[in-house]
Amino acid sequence: MAEPRDEEGRTLFGEIRRMARTSGAVGGIAARMAGERYLGFRTDKAAHANDLKALLGGLKGPLMKVAQFLSTVPNALPPEYAQELAGLQANAPPMGWAFVRRRMASELGAGWQSRFTSFSQEAAAAASLGQVHRATLPDGRLVACKLQYPDMPSVVEADLRQLKIAMGIFARMDDAIQHDDVYVELCDRLREELDYAREASHMRLYNRMLADVPDVRTPQPIEGLCTRRLLTMTWLDGRPIMDRLAEDPPLEERNAYARALFHAWYTPFYRYGVIHGDPHLGNYQVRQPTEGEPAGINLLDYGAIRVFPPQFLRGVIMLYEAIRDSDDEKAAEAYRIWGFTDLSKEKMAVLGLWAKFLHEPLLDDRVRPIQTGGDPDFGRKVAAEVHAGLKRTGGVKPPREFVLVDRGAVGLGSAFMRLGAELNWHRMFQELIAGFNEQELAARQAEALREAAVPPTAA
Repeated sequence: MAEPRDEEGRTLFGEIRRMARTSGAVGGIAARMAGERYLGFRTDKAAHANDLKALLGGLKGPLMKVAQFLSTVPNALPPEYAQELAGLQANAPPMGWAFVRRRMASELGAGWQSRFTSFSQEAAAAASLGQVHRATLPDGRLVACKLQYPDMPSVVEADLRQLKIAMGIFARMDDAIQHDDVYVELCDRLREELDYAREASHMRLYNRMLADVPDVRTPQPIEGLCTRRLLTMTWLDGRPIMDRLAEDPPLEERNAYARALFHAWYTPFYRYGVIHGDPHLGNYQVRQPTEGEPAGINLLDYGAIRVFPPQFLRGVIMLYEAIRDSDDEKAAEAYRIWGFTDLSKEKMAVLGLWAKFLHEPLLDDRVRPIQTGGDPDFGRKVAAEVHAGLKRTGGVKPPREFVLVDRGAVGLGSAFMRLGAELNWHRMFQELIAGFNEQELAARQAEALREAAVPPTAA
């Protein structure tokens, strides 16, 4: 007899099974952190973090994705855990062909195979919530069919409960950053990622927003072949970025990839108030230059998309101007627009260290690497200094809007460093914000969301 499900497809036993598989990992974190804090035990955090990475890396689902998110949110977890979890990849065993056939039939009907002239039995790629199969449509188009793993709503809810426990324990021992709204934001975005019909609308949105950006390609959803658990899209040929970097491409090519990444993330953000919240290496491919086409990227996976109110973009640009002009009053107003509350001058000064670190390349009008000085740990050192300062001044509660913007900046910065790119970041940024007008952005955003039929985003 099938397990009873609620309207979102969750099952009680599915959540219990997931909790049983992951509770040891979360409990292990709790025991070690509590032992060190309250009992004076010295624990080998690095070794345990490696064990945790091994466990999570073998699981399908959002706990791995959440770990990737938290690895870039300053001090959401102890640094030993963040460092290990940053390298997680989706490597869970694929679903077998028998299950794939049953799931495809449940999504498209018993005659689903007649909708394709070919459908690969082996998965071409794995993701945290599903796997991808290559197929061909009757009109000859190659497509990618992303099929969701079984019982994922239950998996999501179980993992979010575990995440709340782990973050709560850490918060009680270290109150420099209060992550209540961070947790809410992660919950809303992960639940939205379960809906592949929503992701198809996000894909249509990005097709529109990046239509005039030649170095970025986006797949197109195939109407009539998308459901809440199946996303069928045009197939894009490309290579994993690390595979190409292993071949030591020339600086000109590496710069082209970096420029394309900058366009892919920040053209939608500054022109439409929309951000792709997951700059994980697996979410884009590189396209090598050919005789008729320059190097570029393919932008993939549109589950973690955030739409911001236009005034938030005004606050983002205002913070840049405040740092440029050393204007504390403008910075205070920018933080208020972002959603920060109860910021003393001392707390603002500490937050300013992080803001200056992220904005520094945008202030420097010259061709340069994204980070100068040659210290690969400089960002981590800045984060540690910020953490110590916030702890000293009573802590801060980041607004939920902070999560994906910060993750985008940190994740892209890491990619630019891996590429060894040298560009004039200042001029690329100025091109995007030139003539910024909040009312015009609001009109562009509303029209784009309407045309792509994007459902409302959880606030």
